[in-house]
Amino acid sequence: MAEATEYTAKDIRVLKGLEAVRNRPAMYVGTTGPRGLHHILYEVVDNSIDEVFAGACDRIEVTLYEDGSAEVVDNGRGIPVDEHPTEKRSALEVVMTTLHAGGKFGGGGYKVSGGLHGVGVSCTNALSEWLEVEVSRDGAKWYQRYERGKPVTKVEKRGSARGTGTRVRFLPDAQIFESTTFDFDTVARRLRELAYLAGGVRITLRDRRGPQQREEVFYYKGGIRAYVEHLNEGTDVLHKPIFFRGEREGVEVEIAIQYNDGIHETILSYANAIHTAEGGTHLSGFKSAVTAAVNNYAFSSGMRKEKQRRLTGDEVREGMTAVISVKLRNPQFEGQTKTKLGNSEIEGLVYSIVYEGLSDFLAENPAIARRIVNKAETAARANDAARRAAEATRKTALSGASLPGKLADCSSRNPEESELFLVEGDSAGGNAKQARDSRFQAILPLRGVIINVEKNRLDRVLSNEEIRAIITALGTGITTHSGNGDVENGGEEATSKFDLSKLRYHRIIVMADADVDGSHIRTLVLTFFFRYMQPLIRAGHLYIAQPPLYRVKAGKETHYALDDEALKALLDRLGKRVTVYRFKGLSEMDPDDLAQTTMEPATRKLRQVTLEEAEEASRIISVLMGDNVEQRREFLVQHAKATQDLDLWA
Repeated sequence: MAEATEYTAKDIRVLKGLEAVRNRPAMYVGTTGPRGLHHILYEVVDNSIDEVFAGACDRIEVTLYEDGSAEVVDNGRGIPVDEHPTEKRSALEVVMTTLHAGGKFGGGGYKVSGGLHGVGVSCTNALSEWLEVEVSRDGAKWYQRYERGKPVTKVEKRGSARGTGTRVRFLPDAQIFESTTFDFDTVARRLRELAYLAGGVRITLRDRRGPQQREEVFYYKGGIRAYVEHLNEGTDVLHKPIFFRGEREGVEVEIAIQYNDGIHETILSYANAIHTAEGGTHLSGFKSAVTAAVNNYAFSSGMRKEKQRRLTGDEVREGMTAVISVKLRNPQFEGQTKTKLGNSEIEGLVYSIVYEGLSDFLAENPAIARRIVNKAETAARANDAARRAAEATRKTALSGASLPGKLADCSSRNPEESELFLVEGDSAGGNAKQARDSRFQAILPLRGVIINVEKNRLDRVLSNEEIRAIITALGTGITTHSGNGDVENGGEEATSKFDLSKLRYHRIIVMADADVDGSHIRTLVLTFFFRYMQPLIRAGHLYIAQPPLYRVKAGKETHYALDDEALKALLDRLGKRVTVYRFKGLSEMDPDDLAQTTMEPATRKLRQVTLEEAEEASRIISVLMGDNVEQRREFLVQHAKATQDLDLWA
């Protein structure tokens, strides 16, 4: 036994101010990867949205600058700058440098707020190389600058001001984050949803980086009604949005529902404009109420007979697109990143408001009610076959039965170091087998275009050889309910069949050609994972390989370029005679090229798939199912950035 070292009071370290945030950033923003980077921007934006909910703000501007900094400006009331009664320094400095400080704890400053943990903007300050804040209020402008969370100037008056508001500009700290580059489309998605949720606020996003400067304005008077129409863009809908709101015990509930002719559900839940990606009590109350209301109508109207079973929640929600927005004074979120609402009293409140609102709507609109019940009954008839097929597939995957014959497995049995490449085509799969490190890299070739899971029910999906091979190779089983991973009325049993602990590889890497066909295949694969293996995406196990399009020879040197833009930059840098070769696909890459650029951990470029990216893939595939060619083309121009030839898609 090793001799114990001396342990005294001097070994106890006390973290002061914002040191704790810098010392353990992932505890406060979830990760130091791209998600955490964007989170520190959203914390500043959420403060402005709180001003909107307080009725004090109707304009927010977000700008991304060339130097890597971001700025958020609003016309709210402005952070107070007068002396704090107990801290004996400006309230502005207290808010920016102290955890658990803000106007959201005493109940007087805000009725509802997303940032109730009180660590939001102070975390942004702590994790920034520098941050500047300017407040307009009381007829003057007030300014303070911070570096890595510490004030380097006093709160100082800088001239007069008209109106009120707050401006925060900050540069994310490269010592903390893996990358400090904000993604325009990621930020735009968040601002768009905020504009829907806070209907009536005008949010402007400007990108001032590089030659391709962009600007988008988000302004939606229709609120979440317009949101569900946006989510159903490109689909055939069964009716106009159903909308109702209610308020009980100080809790405001807004619901928008619109069914389409698809087979999957899309339900987005929010609490105080914070996207609760893992749902919570408001979502479970909504689901239970919808199931009860539709069943009650189906039996009371005579559409279903007494001897028939009740429709399950999954069947009732087939084809449903819904947005749930609750506003409450004291939300209890699980974790600082606010992914799940835990207030137990909210479930019953939401249930009663939704049950009454939807029951009244169905009774007053029998034609729409019949369409909804008929759709659920169609789902019920298909479910028996689907359940039998799913159970057979799960038993195969979870029982350790023989692995797919075309899987070239790795020798390691340690999932944490093992990788599975899902490779487009048998020829490319052959090259990948030669390029891999067989100790920890496994190869599963995918022949042709896999089945479209948006268009086909589960029994058809599970009869597809490529899908069965993926499920068996991974070993986790699948979730048989659709939606965002939340469970109700039978969904819990289905979810328990997916066992993440049985995952055989902790990196699943989709490797397809860098062309339109490869984009198509990647989109289909991401859609499958989004619909049937969503916990795997949430846990960060899904990646996209980024093989280069070009090999450039400059004398004895070999370089690679990911795309046309990277090629141009490379040619400008080399500035001498070169030979350029364009890869026509993975199958035409030498194993050495493939190993060096796409498979060797030290030199490759992987992109981790986010839940939002996988959801976007499912939306693209959903639009491709429609009959309106022009609508498909317009949507793909906006959303399928990787697509070079729209005719192949449309």
